[in-house]
Amino acid sequence: MKEDLLYFIWKFKLFEDYVLFNMESQDFEILSQGEQNTNAGPDFIGARFKTKEATWIGNVEIHIKSSDWDAHKHQLDKAFNSVVLQIVTKHDKEVYTENGRLLPVMEIKLDENLVKKYHEYRQNALWIPCQADLHMVNNFKLKIWLGSVLIERLNRKVKQISELLALNKNSWEETFYQLLARSFGFKLNAEPFEWLAKSVPLKILAKNKNNLLHLEAILFGQAGFLGEKQFETDYFLALKKEYDFFKKKYQLKPIESHLWKFLRLRPSNFPYIRISQFAVLIYKSSSLFSKILNFRELSEIDKMFEIQASKFWDTHYTFDKESEAKEKRFGALSIDSILINTVIPLLFVYGKYTDNEEIKERSISFLEKIKPEKNSITRGWQNNGIEVSSGFYSQALTEQKNNYCSTVQCLKCGIGIEIFKKQTKKTE
Repeated sequence: MKEDLLYFIWKFKLFEDYVLFNMESQDFEILSQGEQNTNAGPDFIGARFKTKEATWIGNVEIHIKSSDWDAHKHQLDKAFNSVVLQIVTKHDKEVYTENGRLLPVMEIKLDENLVKKYHEYRQNALWIPCQADLHMVNNFKLKIWLGSVLIERLNRKVKQISELLALNKNSWEETFYQLLARSFGFKLNAEPFEWLAKSVPLKILAKNKNNLLHLEAILFGQAGFLGEKQFETDYFLALKKEYDFFKKKYQLKPIESHLWKFLRLRPSNFPYIRISQFAVLIYKSSSLFSKILNFRELSEIDKMFEIQASKFWDTHYTFDKESEAKEKRFGALSIDSILINTVIPLLFVYGKYTDNEEIKERSISFLEKIKPEKNSITRGWQNNGIEVSSGFYSQALTEQKNNYCSTVQCLKCGIGIEIFKKQTKKTE
């Protein structure tokens, strides 16, 4: 037995019965269990109880056994003098507060079905702990819960982006540029792409945005691809010539080329192709984030990302070997992934940061309209009968899987709470 289960049972009044100790009257009514305290001190704050004689208001401490009060040294701590009731599963000892008051105790009887289900979830090896019981949660309650989980995910990004924004001296354009670069690397090359962006400030690219060759030269050079191997193609030699000039002019220091990963990547996802596409995006659009802030339709953002790598890459995947001619366009799935994971969350964060409800609502609306991601997590939910109909749900269900299901946080999860409530004999 763990105390977190007792916190849960007390919070939702899911115990079967109770016996009171150290009270003159057994005529006792729980008016409020109080608010759970996640900081130091008693477990629940501001609980309210009623007897024939009076109404009590105070704090509650929860233990497996009443003797745990002494084991945890609460009898020596003034912070626990405010406790008016100790909740336990076994009353094995009389205990006293630091000021010498005999503590009233409530010994609760646990519902066996609920306890059994709790241990089952903690021990099973299913894709999600409640996999066999997911059907018990109706669709309306599931959607309400997933909406709150999505907001959790977006709010978590507020802190991450705020830290990056501070490093960039509150420049939203620079911050967006770095986050966007990271997203162009997708999962495998996210970090080297981010390091690439941080190695060359956006203002340098902005000064050269009217010349695509200059942009590609700076980015390929900073990626470390123009320094080690030498190729005799006109394109490579032109890039290297330009980069050598810019490297000296701006005192640039490239990242190491070995940081980039090619293994298990489709050729169309090679870093060379992605870097060229990123250069084209900068070439086509200035003040990217400012433009996105003004877009009212998702299709406007989509159109901005309809890009393809420069002409050389029509017949190449690497600098040396020629391939069958094919335009290297930025695919629809890639665009959706970047919008879902970077562009839309940043819009939400900007709305929250500037206290602009309209922008926050617009970002949520975009997520509701965009196609969902297709990955192992969304497939897992679909295999369990959960519809993943939009980016709204693919993001919420990703957060649900990673932050609740995989860490077995069932007692904090709206889905788990609903299922546990239905295990009790009272509900039956």
